Amino acid sequence: MNARSRRTPDKEVMNISRRAMLGASAALLGSIPLAACTTGDEAVKPRTRKIESIGLMVQDMSNPFFAAMAKGARQAAASLNANLNVQDARLDLAEQYSQIDSFVLQGIDLVIISAIDSEGIAPALRKARNHGMIVIGVDSAAQGADATAMTNAVEAGEKSAEYLFKQMGGKGKILIVDGTPLQTIRDRVKGCKNVLAKYPGIKVAGHQSSNNDRASSLTVTTDMLTSARDVTGIWAMNDPSALGAVLAVEQAGLQDRIIVTGIDGSPEGVAELKRKNTPFIGFATQNPAEMVRQGVKAAQGIIEGHPPKSPKILIPSKLYTRETINTYPGW
Repeated sequence: MNARSRRTPDKEVMNISRRAMLGASAALLGSIPLAACTTGDEAVKPRTRKIESIGLMVQDMSNPFFAAMAKGARQAAASLNANLNVQDARLDLAEQYSQIDSFVLQGIDLVIISAIDSEGIAPALRKARNHGMIVIGVDSAAQGADATAMTNAVEAGEKSAEYLFKQMGGKGKILIVDGTPLQTIRDRVKGCKNVLAKYPGIKVAGHQSSNNDRASSLTVTTDMLTSARDVTGIWAMNDPSALGAVLAVEQAGLQDRIIVTGIDGSPEGVAELKRKNTPFIGFATQNPAEMVRQGVKAAQGIIEGHPPKSPKILIPSKLYTRETINTYPGW
């Protein structure tokens, strides 16, 4: 894939940004295209009456979670005989603004977005809606969207933590591998802390943030283990971070004493859970394809005059362990 759009036989367009992630919110806002900032005087166009084109905006296609989301979008688009345009922001908010500008020019009917910044994306989504598009957030909140389909992230955090703490016998020290400051990640950590309150024998010996990937999690977990080698559990906010933590544990020679849980249910997480003698003991699920399906369903309801009862569509999370992994349907 390159930086230019290309047409494929299944009508999908993949346009991958090579732009580097911007460092600060002020810098991001300074780089946002002026065309993305709507004013109160901008004419509001009628809402679309039929979904003939879908624009999917993901945060980072290198994460298997978003690859699975794109797969779900292809299936949803095929069921509607709609064109699909998939855009990868590479964790760049300004790129998501540019993608909305492009969708406006193309006349996209439905925008499905996993927003990098839940609040920062609001002006761009307002512009999209003013041009008649239906906007559905997926995975994380997107201020200004018509609705959002996402995992019950608090529940996922709770289930992953509950299993970890029970396997630790309700006592001991843990590390928390957090992530980037997205609302869905904050909610997972909130779920973990909800369960911590029920286990006074569990103490947090370290809490650092990864960049939601394996490499950065390896770095932060290794750092925490240097000063907290007596921990017996690690709670990670997604599977890539959990797998990075597993690698850190094994490199430190602590795999016989420390256990790890994650959140996602990714193919990599499944493979790790099936690996013999791994410290990884379980994950709470997310279903990226189902988020897209629920988002398209909500958009169709909006067109037909019966929008979802709540703008936040929560998808339940399930726990899978070494003992139950063979029953997991996967992504």
